[in-house]
Amino acid sequence: MITLPARAGRHCYAAVNPVHSAIYFSPDLGREFARSGLDDKGAAYFAARAAPMGRVGAGTVTATFYNFSHRTVARHVPGLWDTVTPEEALATRLRAVDSLLRRLLGEEAVASRELAEAAELALRATEGCSRPARPLYAANADLPVPEAPHLAYWHAATILREHRGDGHLTALVHHGLDAVEALVSHSATGKGMASEWARTSRGWTSGEWTAAQDRLRERGLLDAGGVLTASGTQLRRDLEEETDRLDLGPYEHLGAAGTARLTELAAAFSQAALKAGAFPSDVIGKR
Repeated sequence: MITLPARAGRHCYAAVNPVHSAIYFSPDLGREFARSGLDDKGAAYFAARAAPMGRVGAGTVTATFYNFSHRTVARHVPGLWDTVTPEEALATRLRAVDSLLRRLLGEEAVASRELAEAAELALRATEGCSRPARPLYAANADLPVPEAPHLAYWHAATILREHRGDGHLTALVHHGLDAVEALVSHSATGKGMASEWARTSRGWTSGEWTAAQDRLRERGLLDAGGVLTASGTQLRRDLEEETDRLDLGPYEHLGAAGTARLTELAAAFSQAALKAGAFPSDVIGKR
């Protein structure tokens, strides 16, 4: 069994993920889906992320995305598939990714040896993932690998993101946090999405958010001011450590040296993307 440095997998994931996640905040995604006839930003998000699973209904999307309100999902799914098929959505999101990465990273970086190396390492890491109980990962893993290195890198980053994400949902259920409680407690760490952005973007009312805060207070996880208690901080720490354990496979497969090199390369690309404005300034909490 390969032994990795403490939290090496988490650090690698954190370095790789921004290049994947940036697509959902980019004008490129909305523009490309508008050209396909889907001009609602929310619908474009659901189409792009759910498309690997095929023509699924609202129930499947709510279950696999976890922290969106079902009524928000149901406003778009399955109706959006009448405008754009899952196959068309997959092609559309790749066009958006191509535009996004060329804009954020620049043509020189897109054509660089370093990006090709990062793609090769990230794809090798995906070979250590596992399908059981990981529906979003498994759906993306069944897609063909794009030929262009920058698209292959994004594809691998997406697979790694959904693999960790599926495992994280298992941890959330195990620790008894429902969709809104998960968002509230994550925002309360000051490291997650800003609370108002998280609430509105995921479709929860202020009353539902307040009720979730009250439930967390009853469990001794949140104080009167909305700050995590010591027990709440420990719960969030336990969640991340359990997620790390469930997500070890890709990085054990890649090995310590490969994981360190991918982390180094990915961090440089992610930093470039962040400097180029990959994410809105109001998304991340400040606490």
